[in-house]
Amino acid sequence: MSGVRRENPKGTLYLIPTPLGATELDVVLPEATRLIAANLATFVVEHPKTARAFLKQVGTALPIQQLTLLELNEHTKPAELKALLAPLLEGQDVGLISEAGCPAVADPGADLVRLAHRHGIRVKPLVGPSSILLALMGSGLVGQRFAFHGYMPAKPEERQKALRDLEKRAEKDDAAQAFIETPYRNTAMLEGILGSCRDDTWLCVACDLTLDSELVLSRRVSDWRGDLPEIERRPCVFLLYRGQQ
Repeated sequence: MSGVRRENPKGTLYLIPTPLGATELDVVLPEATRLIAANLATFVVEHPKTARAFLKQVGTALPIQQLTLLELNEHTKPAELKALLAPLLEGQDVGLISEAGCPAVADPGADLVRLAHRHGIRVKPLVGPSSILLALMGSGLVGQRFAFHGYMPAKPEERQKALRDLEKRAEKDDAAQAFIETPYRNTAMLEGILGSCRDDTWLCVACDLTLDSELVLSRRVSDWRGDLPEIERRPCVFLLYRGQQ
């Protein structure tokens, strides 16, 4: 109706995957994902430095220094989340970028996505690499049922109990159990698994996914002993399974 001022529509929150390591973007990101990222002016990121490096690879329409990068990481307080919605509520499209892989999966971005839904903001996940799904695909373990548990406890005795609990759950639910570790503790995690789990439990270790140095191995625990790959400081996903395979 003439003379009536209409409010600006809300923007779209684009969930932009990033590479899992140093690789060419066209190897892991479709052109459509790269084009959307290239044409946005505002981003919510974990760390501005690494986000700028990724956006430089993408080749943004605006100069990097003219982009708005808002921080969201493990130190962001719940009360600060709503301020990150302001550009979206004003009608701007915003990109959410994780440090690696898919935003909002094992990532603090999930809180912003949930808040966007509460405010009626469109959320658009884009195609890109997910270390969890790639590890599951390459493991050969049961793909119909699985669970992801994030990080295991760092203390040895707590980690041992958690691993044994996962092993029992894998058998009870007939489901693969996936988890990750801080890369510099990978060797301790692998040794902890071999010391805690039963010989006939299946273990998959998936490292450096999508990179030239990629390693994906599935073996029974007994077959891992005495033949351990060098995985220290390499991003890894671990999967446990007990079934009929």
